[in-house]
Parts: sequence; C-alpha cells; structure tokens
Amino acid sequence: MESVPPYVSTVFILTTFAAVAFLLQAAKRVGLGKLPSQILIFLLPLWIFFQAVISMGGFYQNATTNPPRLVLFGVLPALLTIVTYLIFFRESFIDKIPLQLLTMLHIIRIPVEIVLLWLFQNGLVPQFMTFEGRNFDILSGILAPIVYLTAFRGGKTKRGLLIAFNVLGLVLLANIVSIAVLSLPSPFQQLAFEQPNRAVVLFPYSWLPTIVVPIVLFSHIAALWKLLRSKTA
Repeated sequence: MESVPPYVSTVFILTTFAAVAFLLQAAKRVGLGKLPSQILIFLLPLWIFFQAVISMGGFYQNATTNPPRLVLFGVLPALLTIVTYLIFFRESFIDKIPLQLLTMLHIIRIPVEIVLLWLFQNGLVPQFMTFEGRNFDILSGILAPIVYLTAFRGGKTKRGLLIAFNVLGLVLLANIVSIAVLSLPSPFQQLAFEQPNRAVVLFPYSWLPTIVVPIVLFSHIAALWKLLRSKTA
C-alpha cells in the first residue's frame, strides 16, 4: 500500500461516503421515523466501522479459505440485507424512494472506475478490471445524468428509458463483479494470476464490494421494482 499515492485512497473514501449519503438521503425521503430508515441508520455506521477494522487488521488477506472471507463476512451479509428489505420493506421503504434519487446515485461509478484505473497502475488490480480492459461500468456513471435529465423532463416519467438504463447497469455491474471475483486471490481464482485483484482485501478498498457495490445493486433492483410493478411509478 506504500506505493499507492494518498489521493487514490482519499478519492475512494469520498466516493464511498457519497454512496452512503445517497442511501441516507433515500432514508430521509422515506421518513427518518420509519422503521426501515431507523434500521438503516443504525446498521450502516456499524457496518462501515466493522469492515474498516477487519480489513485493516488483515482479516481478508487470507487467500486460502473456502469460501473467501471477503465473501462470507463482507458480501454475503450485505446481500442478505438487500433481500430483507425487498421482502419486508417494499411498500414502507422501496416504494417511497424517488426514482430521481435512484438514477443519480449511479454517477458515483465514474470516480470508482477512475480509482480502479489508478489501482491497476499501482499493481493492485488487473487491467481487466478497468475501462482499459473489460470493465465498461463507467458507462453507467456517464449515462446517469443524461438519463436523469431526459427521463423526468416535462413532468412525465419515461419508464422505458429508465428500465433500459437499469437493466444495462445491472449487466455492466455483473460483468465487473464476475471479473473481480475470478481475479481475487482465492481457491476460485481463474484470471490475472500475474497481477490479481488484491485491492479489495485492503482498507479502504474493501468498502467497494462490501458497501459501494451493494448500494449500487440495491438502487438498480429498487428502481426496477418500482418501474415494473406500476405504469405510474
């Protein structure tokens, strides 16, 4: 980590906090007194702190466990939280989040992709994981403000455009996640043995799979739920 310029970590930390701010803004729009918002406000700081502590302690750097510790203690709990909200808080939380907020959130994917490029240049991720390789996720960030300005113009929501944007975003997200998993030093590694995906087991970049990606995934799923369940979403 000594070879990584300090600005890389700074930009990534600020990007993570921006993603969290979008999520907290969603909770505010739903209502801070509502149970799902209160649960989120309680759990999120604890989760951020927990992930920082265990990644700084080197817990995720053990590459021999099966499944990888990052998946078991980082990714899986975040996914289970998303599933919980989809099952129990659809009407009380997801339905009340504005589509505008869920759309603009994806602008954070631009600095994420810039950070990944810097990490590649410093030997911590493979080129596959950058927009110079096989990762085209930056398109979601670039398209987010364009779709926002187009889809909500004139006071009428363009559902088709928003559905297409979110489906594309999910495809691009699935692409980079699969590359990241297959490049991670673990029993499942299939790619980039010469320069593996080491960044995500280190602080602060462990926040990418445990915080940033789950928030992005949730925003896509929440938006599609709202768009597909009602023609007047």
